[in-house]
Amino acid sequence: MNRNRFAPDRGLTTRMVVTMFLIGLLYVVFVGALLVLLQGSWPVILVIAGILFIAQFWFSDRIAAFSMGAHEVTPEQAPELHGVVDRICALGDLPKPRVAIADSDVPNAFATGRNQKNTLVCATTGLLRRLEPDELEGVIAHELSHVAHKDVAVMTIASFLGILAGVVTRIGLWGGFRRARDPGTAALVVLVPLVSAVVYVISFLLTRMLSRYRELSADRSAALLTGRPSSLASALTKVSGQIAAIPTRDLRKVEPFNAFFFAPALSGGPSISRLLSTHPTLEKRLEQLGRITLELDRR
Repeated sequence: MNRNRFAPDRGLTTRMVVTMFLIGLLYVVFVGALLVLLQGSWPVILVIAGILFIAQFWFSDRIAAFSMGAHEVTPEQAPELHGVVDRICALGDLPKPRVAIADSDVPNAFATGRNQKNTLVCATTGLLRRLEPDELEGVIAHELSHVAHKDVAVMTIASFLGILAGVVTRIGLWGGFRRARDPGTAALVVLVPLVSAVVYVISFLLTRMLSRYRELSADRSAALLTGRPSSLASALTKVSGQIAAIPTRDLRKVEPFNAFFFAPALSGGPSISRLLSTHPTLEKRLEQLGRITLELDRR
């Protein structure tokens, strides 16, 4: 087992195990329902499921980088960013990941990869332009905390069932089931999308709950590792404020990556954000960092 100096979080580990168990159980029920409903068509669904899982798990880092327009950079091309990554990796005793920059004015960062040896950490040009060195260090420490805690891989796997359910729903609505006219197949047109929709909603809510907690955990680990929670709080405040000034059409382009971002590109209103948001509220994150500051001061 790889060891590092990022503060462990038993609460996060427990939540990841519980989430994976529940989603695994949901997956078994889902496949069982497909076997009963689809009968002769189920091999096609299993093949589609296998292809999707392999593509998402093994190529998630490349897919995310390509979709964001990120390109890997050398230490000569981005000395400041590489310097920050080197310092955090040295502090946290973590293997250095590949480093990339995305040409986007939306100030943000993300890390992706199935394990520590296949990790990519990326910052946008908007983030690099706006943050001070100590603030950037806090953001990179936050992203590498996700890698150290292995929650990036867990989130990738956990979101797989939701993607599969969405694909099956489309097959049920627009695929061959629509063309059949006998009563049995007509029932499939209703039942398959219905089962898939229920599975999608449950898996969506489970991954959102895990996502919100893992962001708080990464904030805490980054603050303790760098010893400067105020710098991370400053970065959070600055990034959130700057994102609010970005045109909505630009934010919608990157919104699908919210779950992997340092700060959400778009968030709902107060009543809905707690349930559907990928991140806790800014106030909650700043409150936690304030408590960590007091904790470090007492030490």
